[in-house]
This record gives sequence, structure tokens and C-alpha cells, in this order.
Amino acid sequence: MIELYAATNDLSRNKPKNGLKVPCELVITSVLALSMYETSRWYTLISMRVSVAFFCLLFFTVPGFGQSAAPSPDDYSGMYSFLRDGEFVQITIDDSGKVSGFISRYGDTEADKNTFVEQFLESGKLDANRLSFTTKSLDGTSFKFVGSIERGAGKTADDEGYFVIRGTLTRLRMDAAKKITAESQQVEFRSFPRDAGQ
Repeated sequence: MIELYAATNDLSRNKPKNGLKVPCELVITSVLALSMYETSRWYTLISMRVSVAFFCLLFFTVPGFGQSAAPSPDDYSGMYSFLRDGEFVQITIDDSGKVSGFISRYGDTEADKNTFVEQFLESGKLDANRLSFTTKSLDGTSFKFVGSIERGAGKTADDEGYFVIRGTLTRLRMDAAKKITAESQQVEFRSFPRDAGQ
């Protein structure tokens, strides 16, 4: 004989523990949302890494990438200030780096000390930004310069001081007895606005 007893507790598998019922749809939605968040986060991280790697590849393999182009020799050509107000040096630089031009300055003798004279360059060279030149002798005076051309405070070529010539200028003087004396000084010649030389 089989005896049956009524269970005092609900034995259903659908009853949640602690009396909290969580819909199955909510669980699935939460899992999908978390999965999409993780996927988006990893996608963003991978995209950033690929972008950084691509930039580094360009920076280190493409010549000149990330750097401003160096001025050409012709960019340096133009008028620059000289020793006194009103004086200037005009230089022209060809593609080979050969420098030509002249200095317009006050004369040294009693006859022309208040008059502008033009003293032409005898030789000159530009190597990268290293500049040197020597003038012809005028009334027993000549000049030698050794220095460099650099970017100055001017924002554009139409501003004064867009380029600056810095270095050592030596004035050579020959007296009546053919004795030569040399005077050297540090100088800084600022470029004139590009329109001023046209």
C-alpha cells in the first residue's frame, strides 16, 4: 500500500531563491548590452593603437613628415640691414650656394663719408645655413663675414627680421704703407620686408 503526503513547500523549479523573480528577457538584454559595451571598448582601443602605429610609421619612414620644409637658397636672397641706419647688404644666392651682391654703406674718406658707396662682394658661399662672404677692397677697406642665416622674429617674409644673419664681421683696412689692420665684431643683420627689395 502506497501512502501519499502533501508537500509543505513549493517544489517548483521556477521559483527564484529568496523570493526574487528575474525575468529571463532582462538577463539576456543585460548580457547583450555588456557584450556590446566590451566590443565597443575593444574596438576603440584597437583603433587608437592602429592610428598611433600608422602615425609612427609615417613619421619615421616618410622623409620630411612632421617637419617644416627647409628654406631654399633663393628664400634667403634679399636685403639685410648693415652696421648703421640706412646701410644695407644685398645678397643673391643661386641653387649651387654661390653668393653675390653688394654692401651699400657710408664712405670712409673725407670726400664720401656722408655719401653712400656700393662695395661689391668678391666671393661668397652658403652651405646649408652657414654663410660666408668677402668684399672687394674699396678705398683700402674690405669686409669678411663668417656666420649663419637663421629664422628671425618676423612671422612672414613681408615682415622685417623674417631671416637674420648672425656671425663675425671683420673690417680690413690698408693704410698708405700697405699695412693691414683688422677689426672684428659680432653682428646681427635683419632681413628687410620682401616688398622693400622689389
